[in-house]
Amino acid sequence: MRFVLAIVSFLLAAVMIGFGIAQQTILATPDEVTVSAETDNAAPLTVVNGDAFTAYSGNQTISATGPGRIVAAYGRTSDVMAWVGDASHNMVTIDPESGELVTELVRGSEQEVPDPYESDLWLENYTADLELALTVKIPSDVSFLLAADGVEPAPNKVSLSWSLDNATPWATPLILGGAAMLLLGLIFLMWAVHHVRRAGGPRRKPQKMPKVPKKPRYKPSKRSIPPSERSRVTATTRLAVPAVLLGALILSGCTTASPPTASEDATAPTPTPASTPAEGDTASPAASVRQVEKIVARVSAVAREADESRDADLITTRFGEAALEYRLANYTMRAEDSAIASPVAIPDGPVQLTLPQQTDSWPRTVFTIILDETDTTVAPIALFLEQASPRESYKVNYSMNLEPSVVFPDVVAASVGTSRLAADSGLLRSSPTEVALDYAEILEQDVESDSYLDFQSEGDSLRVNVGLAVKNQEKADLSSTATLTYGHALGSADPIAMATIDAGAIVAVHLYETKVAKPKEEGSAVTFSGQTKALSGISITETGIESTYGDQLLFYVPAAGSGEKIVLLGYTQGLVAASELN
Repeated sequence: MRFVLAIVSFLLAAVMIGFGIAQQTILATPDEVTVSAETDNAAPLTVVNGDAFTAYSGNQTISATGPGRIVAAYGRTSDVMAWVGDASHNMVTIDPESGELVTELVRGSEQEVPDPYESDLWLENYTADLELALTVKIPSDVSFLLAADGVEPAPNKVSLSWSLDNATPWATPLILGGAAMLLLGLIFLMWAVHHVRRAGGPRRKPQKMPKVPKKPRYKPSKRSIPPSERSRVTATTRLAVPAVLLGALILSGCTTASPPTASEDATAPTPTPASTPAEGDTASPAASVRQVEKIVARVSAVAREADESRDADLITTRFGEAALEYRLANYTMRAEDSAIASPVAIPDGPVQLTLPQQTDSWPRTVFTIILDETDTTVAPIALFLEQASPRESYKVNYSMNLEPSVVFPDVVAASVGTSRLAADSGLLRSSPTEVALDYAEILEQDVESDSYLDFQSEGDSLRVNVGLAVKNQEKADLSSTATLTYGHALGSADPIAMATIDAGAIVAVHLYETKVAKPKEEGSAVTFSGQTKALSGISITETGIESTYGDQLLFYVPAAGSGEKIVLLGYTQGLVAASELN
């Protein structure tokens, strides 16, 4: 029986060690799978669909090869296709049956497109020469765009590869377990040999049979097993049975948990369930936080360069409407008078708050607040950015300095986005257009205004700087030589209202405040200096002059029916026009 146990142990050891080694050699699955596609089409763009990236699990590596410069960028599939528009492009997808990449030429009306590098739509973008390889983690709703410069053909060879998990966690336990079974077999073998040797010791001499004619010979007698020996055999049997069962269990457990063999087609794509939008799903946010951070950095760089050199052409690439008007007027004044200060710089971060519009179409709007870590004395700056179309850059339409003691309302998460309300929305206590006109009336009439109680006066520094008290003082200073009259009108920029959590809104409005100075008597004149002189080019006039100030105002407007007051959150004011009266 001891020899049987030894043989069984040796067999188990051989099976376990052999299977453990086989898992790491002949049964090992590939550690990487690669699929590729090549085309000779001259389309300026190649789109690698997001479904191709999720054919296998794990991180993806995309490689592109071309004759020259290579631009690679990825973004939401809807954004990528919106940027592609009607341009001819190669669409790269994966065949779910064969697991190979398939390229299809989609013909369009455009054979040339702008250089896609550094578009504001991309989550990330890269560039290289001749060959580009990137390791990314792309979900199914994100696609890759490849190009040269928008004119030359896109890279003609694309490959995707995935690192597969071919680990063999049971290989080492099997080998170690097999070694243990081998040692146990040796123990059984040594035990059996020792037992055989002990059983072959001194024997009794057989008795002679009387009067036997044949030659006497010795005849071995059957040796009976003493009781103590029988108990030893029984104990050995009891020990051997659990040992055999234990070996069988180890072998069966390892066999069940073994990884798939080569016959299980380890290179076939793993089916990825199609993600279907849940009922009631809404549009996506216009931009992610990462996108906004990159956009702000680009805006900051353009603003700093343009402000320093007074470059009107450069500033128009990133500024529009009220924010552009303010800066262009400043450039004109500084060209005439170097003592006039530059506009407040746009810091490149960090971005403290991001509130994108919830939309899948254009134009798109994003509200953001930026801190200036280099100068803590500078108030945070609030920007309203707008993208008119997929291929255009986001431009700053409003740029306002926040009030020092402002308490900002709660807004939704950037990953969700919010809705943009109409300029005449009735969902608010006052529509954005009404807010602008009512506040202008307060600046001119103060407590006499019918809307005075609708607005919070505490913390409103603009009333202190240009309100009724300041206007009355200006009139008193010119009372002996000229008359001053004030007026207001809606500015050229469209109001913007972004909903908050409490059904209120963050509202930006553009307001023109006008100031007309005329001589009191015919033949007398009024003299001007500073900004008015620099912008109008006039230092003295007998007819008078009209100065227009552009106010970019940021308010919190509560919901309709609310008892809360409208709060001025921030503003930027500056002279934008000055001309002599006829």
